[in-house]
Amino acid sequence: MSGLIAIVGRPNVGKSALFNRIAGKRIAIVHDEPGVTRDRVTAEVEWQGRPYTLVDTGGIGLLRREKSDDIITKAMLDQVELAIEAAHVIILVVNVQDGISPLDREVAQRLRRGGKTVLLAVNKVDTHRAESGVDEFATLGFEKTFPVSAIHGEGIERLMSTAISLLPADAGRVTSDAEQPIASAEESESPGTRRPAPLKIAIVGRPNVGKSSIINALTKSDRVIVSPIAGTTRDSVDVPFTVETAGVLQSYVLIDTAGMRKSRRIEDSVEFYSVNRAQESIARCDIAILVLDAVDGIVEQDKKVADYIVENRKACIVVVNKWDLVAENVRKAREEEIERRDKKTRTEGTKKTLTTLGEFGAWVQEKLFFLDYAPVIFTSAKDGFHLDRLLEAVRYVAAQLQQKVPTAILNRTINDSIERRQPVSAGGHRLKFFYATQVRQAPPTFLLFVNTDELFSDQYKKYLGAEIRRAFGYEGCPIILVPKARPKTVAPIRKYDPERAQAEKSSGPRRSAVKPAAGKLRRPRAGARPNRPARITR
Repeated sequence: MSGLIAIVGRPNVGKSALFNRIAGKRIAIVHDEPGVTRDRVTAEVEWQGRPYTLVDTGGIGLLRREKSDDIITKAMLDQVELAIEAAHVIILVVNVQDGISPLDREVAQRLRRGGKTVLLAVNKVDTHRAESGVDEFATLGFEKTFPVSAIHGEGIERLMSTAISLLPADAGRVTSDAEQPIASAEESESPGTRRPAPLKIAIVGRPNVGKSSIINALTKSDRVIVSPIAGTTRDSVDVPFTVETAGVLQSYVLIDTAGMRKSRRIEDSVEFYSVNRAQESIARCDIAILVLDAVDGIVEQDKKVADYIVENRKACIVVVNKWDLVAENVRKAREEEIERRDKKTRTEGTKKTLTTLGEFGAWVQEKLFFLDYAPVIFTSAKDGFHLDRLLEAVRYVAAQLQQKVPTAILNRTINDSIERRQPVSAGGHRLKFFYATQVRQAPPTFLLFVNTDELFSDQYKKYLGAEIRRAFGYEGCPIILVPKARPKTVAPIRKYDPERAQAEKSSGPRRSAVKPAAGKLRRPRAGARPNRPARITR
């Protein structure tokens, strides 16, 4: 187990900026507006070879006994309390430019009551003149005070060296070879049996479709903030998740993302950065779960989010959430359909009513025709409907991503598909297939050696991809085909060279051969017969 270091403080003192500086990359959103961070943002990082977990929290903006009717504010304070309770070391961040405020004293009193190890980081000490204000914060009652500048990186090394030294000895400690028990030859870890990295699963979709609710339902906790207000989630939050299947522990990282709205509807820069973080989460995930709203159906923005998943060539699972809101209407429609069939009522000219999950799934794949390879799961985060099927779909798609097709079977399948249906050619050319091999597993990528790659249109690639999917599965995975024209071994001799023609044209006409002067005869060759006059016959 790695140690946990939590960064806390009042709003707008630079906690997220310090978090990004320590982590070494831009994870949390940094903005001048107070209260941007809401959820607990975590990062697994190392400092001088020592692994630990770093947690960024929202600002504590309420004094003691002060109450707020805002749902998000209450949930944010609960997230801060959970981070303080789980932390081994707490970094309290204050702002030297503002001095000590009543909220700083309130946060300091809360931390002292908790009995945890607290380091005071006085942020925004960007100049030598600002260093004189650091001594003022000694009245907060903490022994160790560190002047830092999150923007310029000043004082970070001294702060983190002290924080790492205060972590428990067994937290994140890597045992040496002498301390590890001697394992048998079968139990020893070989390079081929190393523990794989956790699978990254991004939960994406437009705002207020239940992404955060699904994560809380899967983890059976209030890990991320959930509210009926659209745009509650701002940062992309990584949530480690472990599930046991048939006695085997499987590790995942669930990525909660902000709702992706249309570009013209983004109101402020905070939402712009939230959508940007969501797009980055799609780019770095292994499987993207596209969440739809069962009440609203499929709208234009759902198709745009799905198209972004296709552009990044990510495996995908489509989840239709909030099924509990339409389940009663679907049940009534099914009963009416059964009654109509019993009465043998004619239904010509009337629109067919969808009454089963299979029919609804086919309708979703018809609307998202460019994402028809993704399985469709109907869930309800509120009552847990079909969440087990969602986990089964994740395991199945993950297994498909690890599939390696034998080269001989792959070549036979592609050759039969090309012989069965040739691509359309305006010049009447025929596609010749030589060889194919799988060059990548996630996403499945196949390199095809052919006589020409000009005949590979998008329609023909889709046809070959469907044939490969029919033979080897790959449900939920995009199939990438890369045609490569086979180079000709001998170039033709009579070939027009534009560079050579241009050079000859610029040098002018060729000089004619020199003719012998008039009146001079050429000397006959040695041993040649002398010319004789022609015989005249009469």
